[in-house]
Amino acid sequence: MDHAARPGWDDYFMNIAGEVARRSNCLTRQVAAIVVRDRRIISTGYNGTPRNTKNCFEGGCPRCAVRTDASAGTKLEECTCSHGEENAIVQAAYHGISLKDAVLYSTFSPCLLCAKMIINAGIKEVIYTAEYPLAATASGLMREAGVLLRQHPQTP
Repeated sequence: MDHAARPGWDDYFMNIAGEVARRSNCLTRQVAAIVVRDRRIISTGYNGTPRNTKNCFEGGCPRCAVRTDASAGTKLEECTCSHGEENAIVQAAYHGISLKDAVLYSTFSPCLLCAKMIINAGIKEVIYTAEYPLAATASGLMREAGVLLRQHPQTP
């Protein structure tokens, strides 16, 4: 076994988040988050329509169904999808799992709504790959709340 090829923890968890994103049913962007504590995955989530509703690709989200050239962050009032971070947090709550002092890995930096949920869930660190277009206020709020935030370099 080539130990040099063995991924570090951040690479390992970010690669898993990338795989979880493939489950997304959003037609615009595939995003996922995983929540880790003590180097163990305790929750995962990807963006898409709520449980027991039609998927985006089935016409479940009006924003995706229209498929206009809405730029990132516009017409959000028409979107019925939940974000990956939101779903990872809600999935943990659904199963009665505390996220206090956990680390969240996400394929995108959190939006403002997700940042507020991350703070209130007690997550202590967020590691993300790509910068979400509307993330400045969210990152400022998380830093103010003491949540560590860092960008992980994309791997090929």
